[in-house]
Amino acid sequence: MLFALNNQHLGYGAQTVLTNLTLTINPGEKVAIIGESGAGKSTLLSALREQCPHNVAWCPQQLGLVPMLNCLHNIYMGQLHNHHFLVNLLRLIYPGTRITQEISLLTQKLGIEEQLHNACEQLSGGQQQRTAIARSIYSGKNIFIGDEPVSALDAFQAQHVLTVLTQTFDTLVVSLHDVALAKQHCQRIIALKSGQILFDMPSQKVSQQALNGVYQ
Repeated sequence: MLFALNNQHLGYGAQTVLTNLTLTINPGEKVAIIGESGAGKSTLLSALREQCPHNVAWCPQQLGLVPMLNCLHNIYMGQLHNHHFLVNLLRLIYPGTRITQEISLLTQKLGIEEQLHNACEQLSGGQQQRTAIARSIYSGKNIFIGDEPVSALDAFQAQHVLTVLTQTFDTLVVSLHDVALAKQHCQRIIALKSGQILFDMPSQKVSQQALNGVYQ
């Protein structure tokens, strides 16, 4: 068991968003969280991340990129936790050939290789999102939690990026608005509605009737 919640109430500040939440997620699972805006998807993902923050590659909706630094330097930040402050400072000034090649290959895989030396503030929303995903991958962790990680991408890019993520990380928990993508890339779907879990079932068993209950 990797994550577990047992009859928990989740929220922020004094506001409760999710009540009596019980679920477990095991290593190796690919899980999609679906639900209308405001259903509590972000709240749930944050709670899961807090259970093992040092082992999770976290990709929130607020990407946390440093605008004036280039794509390469922002991606390198995925490994800041692995090195001494002075090593990181040196590499942010001069990353060196090996690191540049590693990150360059990663940007090629995600289709942003031409942006490698451009400041993130100059990138489009989709390019920034892929930069944040590249940073998550470069962290070397085997658990990915993403809050709408492909929301700024077109259908082709979203399909490709989710394929890269599912192939890279052993365990994946993502919130998605596109149910077709959720069913294709995740083996399990958890639907939230009215502050509770509406259903939690294998993707292939999720019917249109069940989905209608989520979004109507």
